[in-house]
Amino acid sequence: MSSSLRRALPTALAVSALVLASACASSSTKTSSQPSSSAGASASASGSIALLLPETKTTRYEAADKPDFEAALSALCSACTVDYANADQDAAKQLQQAQAALTKGAKVLVLDPVDGTTAGRIVTEAKAKNVPVISYDRLITGGGAAPDYYISFDNEKVGQLQGTAFKEALTKSGKKGEVIWINGSPTDNNATLFAKGAHSVIPKTGDTGIPGVTIGYEVATPDWSPDKANKEAAGAVSKIGKDKVVGVYSANDGMATGIVAALKAAGFSTLPPMTGQDAEAAAITRILTGEQTMTVYKAIKPEAEAAAQLAVSLLKGEKPTTVGGVSLSSVDSSGTPVPSVLLTPIAVTKDNVKDTVIKDGYHKASEVCTGAAATVCTQLGIS
Repeated sequence: MSSSLRRALPTALAVSALVLASACASSSTKTSSQPSSSAGASASASGSIALLLPETKTTRYEAADKPDFEAALSALCSACTVDYANADQDAAKQLQQAQAALTKGAKVLVLDPVDGTTAGRIVTEAKAKNVPVISYDRLITGGGAAPDYYISFDNEKVGQLQGTAFKEALTKSGKKGEVIWINGSPTDNNATLFAKGAHSVIPKTGDTGIPGVTIGYEVATPDWSPDKANKEAAGAVSKIGKDKVVGVYSANDGMATGIVAALKAAGFSTLPPMTGQDAEAAAITRILTGEQTMTVYKAIKPEAEAAAQLAVSLLKGEKPTTVGGVSLSSVDSSGTPVPSVLLTPIAVTKDNVKDTVIKDGYHKASEVCTGAAATVCTQLGIS
């Protein structure tokens, strides 16, 4: 993806403010409630918007994406409803959910695909009914039909942040040996971009740029499954040898949870450098206690809010070229340029936990300052 395609909006929080600048209720309002009137509220838009999310093993979808989208839609459109479904990592089930939503009369689909390639069929069926599709978080890449809009983060940048922090930690440790590299789901286009970005910092083959360190084992993890990542990590340790493992690249925090369990079961008393993504509460706790090196914070609220604003615009028959007054960039899907909102991810380490996920209210101190992390939080002034 060229740099022009990776043009991100200024900051995630700035977009959040822009998207709801005209909202008629606070973001805590639920979809079923009636927001107070204002000039920014949409009186003309009405109808059902289908929100189709991919899975529950990653905690963000049920805990953040769904409620944030519902709150934003409620603020923007009092006559709109959400038809919500989660596919539990089953592409066939997601197709059925999309078909059911279309049958019930959904006027817009906000679709986070389980499988970015096969989801093209959903787009095709939606277009046959003149229903626009917003590809949410993961890009729909196949099936010959491109979505109308795409909202996500700069996903190559996510991988670059992971690779940079990982390289720094491995270099600082000074240990020589092999890295276990566990990528995300092979059916998720984002996973491909994460790996591409990370490998732009630490090459997949040849010289890693870290003296004495090579990638000894690399695998993609179906369904982003923590259980499968656990088994992969255990097998990798057995193959490489415990004393030769100097670090683990994990594409997200959920898998890191399974990997940590595998390393401890293998006898690691001190865990090697490890990456993550999604800024899950458990991962932040591990970062504070030194069991994980970093994660990537993707402020989900502005992503969900941008999706809600676009959905309302499409419901009104508009073809927006901006979100919150900011011009859209473009990403290629199935050979078609798709207008896109690309938000900026942030690397989180022990040093900036307080100024990122805590400051933004993404997590409360009580959620992450548990067990051994409580002492560390006190030292860092996190309360």
